[in-house]
Amino acid sequence: MSAKQKWIVAPSPDRDLVREYASAFSLSPVVVGLAMQRGFVDQEKLEQFLHPRLNDLGDPFSLPGVARAVERIFQAVDEGEEVVLYGDYDVDGVSSIALLDSILSAYGMTPKRFVPTRLEEGYGLSRKGIENSTGDGNTTLLIAADCGTNSRDEAIILKERGIDLIILDHHEPSSEGAADCVALVNPKMGDDFHYLCTAGVVFKVAHALLKTRPLSHFDLKDYLDLVALGTIADIVPLEEENRIFARRGLAQLDRTIHPGLVALKTIAGVKSPARSNDVGFKLGPRLNAAGRLDTAAASLDLLLCQDEDESRVLAEALDQQNRDRQELEQKTREEAEQMIHDLTPEQRSYGIVVGSRGWHPGVVGIVASRISKQYHRPTFIVGIDDTGLGKGSGRSVTGISLVRALEASGDLIEAGGGHEMAAGVSVREENLDAFRKAFLKDVQDQVDGDTLTPKLHIDAEISFADLSLDLLDSYELLRPFGAGNPQPLFMASAVQVADAPRVIKEKHLKFRFQQNGHEHEGIYFNSASLDLPRPPFDIAFTIDRNEWRGRVKLNMILQAIRKAE
Repeated sequence: MSAKQKWIVAPSPDRDLVREYASAFSLSPVVVGLAMQRGFVDQEKLEQFLHPRLNDLGDPFSLPGVARAVERIFQAVDEGEEVVLYGDYDVDGVSSIALLDSILSAYGMTPKRFVPTRLEEGYGLSRKGIENSTGDGNTTLLIAADCGTNSRDEAIILKERGIDLIILDHHEPSSEGAADCVALVNPKMGDDFHYLCTAGVVFKVAHALLKTRPLSHFDLKDYLDLVALGTIADIVPLEEENRIFARRGLAQLDRTIHPGLVALKTIAGVKSPARSNDVGFKLGPRLNAAGRLDTAAASLDLLLCQDEDESRVLAEALDQQNRDRQELEQKTREEAEQMIHDLTPEQRSYGIVVGSRGWHPGVVGIVASRISKQYHRPTFIVGIDDTGLGKGSGRSVTGISLVRALEASGDLIEAGGGHEMAAGVSVREENLDAFRKAFLKDVQDQVDGDTLTPKLHIDAEISFADLSLDLLDSYELLRPFGAGNPQPLFMASAVQVADAPRVIKEKHLKFRFQQNGHEHEGIYFNSASLDLPRPPFDIAFTIDRNEWRGRVKLNMILQAIRKAE
């Protein structure tokens, strides 16, 4: 269905400058070259990238709306108002509410916390969510986190009820304009900080509160782990201040003061030093699972829990929900794979659209992401309810805009929108086939050259002689990896195999590779069933540090193998 993978090696930076900076920083030239490839060619910028510091954080009041938000929050503190913290049900939403609750509690407030359920209130501010969160009639201020920017109708409802609204968000404002509120703090509305997620926005507001009224008993640095959770899990680019939040937040996660995070780390098997992958693949999915299947209230309760025994109970419940989510996801993916197989070649030529009754809306996005990556095609997975209304999630490939494709299908869908690479859609069951046809036609119009050819982007070709422990020490300064700063992918050419690979757990292969007299081991996950070429190989791999019984070793994690070219 898709063409052979194309390997693309990034151009090398200026070698003389690499040597100069490597000498100045006493670092491996390989690591300096990787940083320079990512745009850090100025020595001062390179220093800031390799050694991000909290002192480099900007003035929080430079973020539009912060001053007005701080003023209104302190008014609520001083007058003892009833305040509702209303957050989204993903990791960014619950970590933002947890940080807000912590800072406001430090000022003597006891805010009410509310997280909508996916199936009852749906995403963001809604009429039903407002009723359920402010039903007692005493609320005078609602702070919406990770939602609300475009909730114009809901802002009017709150105003009619005499409730002021502060919005702390990072989502794109629509062309129709943002909601009318007392204070809107959204970096997309200003000239800077566009990369922040809501947890970063809330940190800025908390910083501004503390600059206005310092507290001797509250250290904002203790809450950087919450900011790192939201930042990494929301897949915002780890650049500028986000890099500081992620680097320092992961270090804080190692010594977290939150019993809930201690319990969650234990049950998820997260060890020090915490990595961005631990958030992305262990902590984040467990915190997200509750909101995907039911309510994220348990995730918020865990982040705020101060009792060790209760934290363990909550963490175990989230772990079980994550297992349930994984089973649901696996079942949905298997059914979707069968549907894709049953489509004609024309029906899956430029994209994939499949839907079925019984698919949970909380997992269709994950399934769409996995299938899009597998087939390298823009993909929509649609779960259809008992009334015949389908709600789907889409994931794309570079060069194909889902928003444009949805606009081309306007008459066939009930609603749709999002970003180029990720979007949502509502479509009636009887229109699903017509939507697929219109979607594929627009994708075909967008395709240019090798858009639908899967590509492996390699950062640098490296020889086995350079894969040393010294390289590992320098390599740590490139972390944390994530959106905007992906883990470097290396390539080694003309590699021989010392002996037959060992099969691990019936599905992984472990190799002993040789190149020019140097030998390294590498593991290739989920490769036992692949039809591999005969050596010599070109191999693409990442590296990592492995410490076992006091010995440090460089690990190679293979991502692809091809016949040596």
